[in-house]
Amino acid sequence: MDIYTIIFLALAVFIFVRLRAVLGQRTGSERTPFDRAARNAVQGAPDNHVIPVPGAPIDPAGPSAGADIGVPSDRWRGLAEPGTPLARGLDAIVAGDASFDPRHFLTGARSAYEMIVLAFANGDRRALRDLLSSEVYDSFDSVIKDREKHEQKTETRFVSIDTAELVGADVRDRTAQLTVRFVSQMISVTRDKTGNIVDGNPEKVADITDIWTFARDTGSRDPNWKLVGTGSN
Repeated sequence: MDIYTIIFLALAVFIFVRLRAVLGQRTGSERTPFDRAARNAVQGAPDNHVIPVPGAPIDPAGPSAGADIGVPSDRWRGLAEPGTPLARGLDAIVAGDASFDPRHFLTGARSAYEMIVLAFANGDRRALRDLLSSEVYDSFDSVIKDREKHEQKTETRFVSIDTAELVGADVRDRTAQLTVRFVSQMISVTRDKTGNIVDGNPEKVADITDIWTFARDTGSRDPNWKLVGTGSN
């Protein structure tokens, strides 16, 4: 070996040693970047590693044997006072259908109320059939037939629905019933075939209070409620 070969070999060894010191060695047990992120995410968690889900507090110890969990007294806050027939009725409905949410129901009831009133005014039997019980449908249909017989048309326009509140709840057999009090403002007028007004006033906003009862079989897979009774106040 000449002097130049020896110099190049020494230089190669020096460079290898420096690179090893800077980069280190892989042993096969290093954590991947995802593993490190997961480890860092739980470092700030409590010692018991219980991370509560929002809206569902968790007791790490769990309920003690024989503990009486009961029903929160404010379960229906804003809907029904504790201990009232309405509150007990809502409890009974939830007992038969754990997915029942009265607030979600009221949102749907407001929409159904407007849809039914407008469908009735327009004589839309197809829409009414899906929303009404057979008895209520027959009652509405008879009025529509009478208007058609006399060649009359009704025009209805909602100004607002001011209130939609639960006033009754009950379960009979497996049928849940909810009664809702609607307070609304609307304009309604009925005209004959020549356009003359036979009822109502197109310039007057009327205050209307309706009390409607909706029902649903809690044992059915059909989630829809149907109107089974109407009244006014």
